Amino acid sequence: MERWRKLQERAGNAPPDEVPLALAVEGTHGPIVHAANRAARLAGVTEGARVVDMRALCPALKVDYADTGGDRAALQRLAMWARRWCPWTAVDDSGGDPGLILDTTGADHLWGGEAAMLAEMEGRLALSGFSARLALAPTWGAAWALARFGPVRATCADTAPLPAAALRLGADTVLLLNRLGLRTIGHLADVPRLSLARRFARAAPADNPLIRLDQLTGHLAEPVSPPDAPPVFRADARLAEPIFDPTHHLPDLCAALCAQLADARQGARRLMLTVYRTDGEVSRIEAACALPSRDAAHLAFLFRDRLERIDSGFGFDLISLEAPITESLGARQVDLAGGTEAGLPLAHLTDRLATRFGRGALTQLQPAASHIPERAETRAAPMAAVPALTPVPAERPERLLDHPEEVRVLYAVPEGPPAQFQWRRRTHRVTRYQGPERIAPEWWQDRPGTRLRDYFKVEDEAGRRFWLYREGLHDDGRGADPRWFLHGIFA
Repeated sequence: MERWRKLQERAGNAPPDEVPLALAVEGTHGPIVHAANRAARLAGVTEGARVVDMRALCPALKVDYADTGGDRAALQRLAMWARRWCPWTAVDDSGGDPGLILDTTGADHLWGGEAAMLAEMEGRLALSGFSARLALAPTWGAAWALARFGPVRATCADTAPLPAAALRLGADTVLLLNRLGLRTIGHLADVPRLSLARRFARAAPADNPLIRLDQLTGHLAEPVSPPDAPPVFRADARLAEPIFDPTHHLPDLCAALCAQLADARQGARRLMLTVYRTDGEVSRIEAACALPSRDAAHLAFLFRDRLERIDSGFGFDLISLEAPITESLGARQVDLAGGTEAGLPLAHLTDRLATRFGRGALTQLQPAASHIPERAETRAAPMAAVPALTPVPAERPERLLDHPEEVRVLYAVPEGPPAQFQWRRRTHRVTRYQGPERIAPEWWQDRPGTRLRDYFKVEDEAGRRFWLYREGLHDDGRGADPRWFLHGIFA
């Protein structure tokens, strides 16, 4: 939920805190609540419940779909970020509620003790916009249980009073244990091991209370296996004498960096040029690519007009070019005629314009999930990801007016196409037409009384093609006579 809100704030669409909000995922019988904000929880919205039931309970509930894939990727990046406290960090998805697991053995003294280390973690996460429940225990299982069911910022607390769900068991297993009267970890620990072994002999390891108890107490090892750190793509130029201008060294740095990227089949999305001055000061310049690139000449061009911003001071003797963000980029074959890759010149042009005027001055059109023409596209920064949407099969004009313009129309029959229309003081006689294509209002966001549209593709006597629509129908009970608008022009 916090990541979703940060993304909405960045886009300027974040709702107020008092608005009940839930994120949904697809369930067996329709969407279910994946996460909810504080206002929604106070209104009775619970995670795992059907969205339709929660809407009946809280009519003001605002619902959006959760980006679970993006959440997993963000959690993996956060695990790498957490290596500032210890080298062994990994994503903890051993239970239903994912989080992070850190093996801080031998690292807590560097932060002034366990309590001070937890406080420092909590503060760092809060500055990044994340709330966290932290716990420190001798085993992975105990830390998981205390972080989710124990006191705030727990340190080696007793786990016996915690509920059975704190053992990272499935919902069905927890329900069975509750029916047997084994509601806490202490109750389970008091049961003879032979009885538990007989009852759950055929259960999966993740649903076996005996295995989970041994993991919690440390009788069964559960080591942390962190993923490998992402590769670092960096080229350095160490100079024998201090210089004041890195221009002459930039092409070689770009070539060396692109060679590393080619070996890893990666392309740079962001670049960082760093110069280290002899007096200890550091200056940095960043650049970005609209598409993954390992074209040395293009990467060098992105810094060409920006090197003058570097304050060289008394000179610098080390230049570093790094690609902190990369994407997969395999070998690509040009066409048989020897032409360049489709779309690449446009991406290079975007990068050059962004370098000269700033990325905030550029926008691009992206598809949106709406069948209303003016809502079917949005404007976003060129670096934004384009959502995968099914293309609209119907033909659309190459040019849409910013606002549909009302026209005067003569027609033979009320529900038929126009015979002629007047637009911008000029009369056009219709010689051919195609349609209608009916587009109904979007009832979930349009105001009551919004009228449907019937779109017609028409051609006048000069061969010009227009896209007109009639708003409403005669006697539809939603207003006076229908009105006609010109919405687009075909090439």
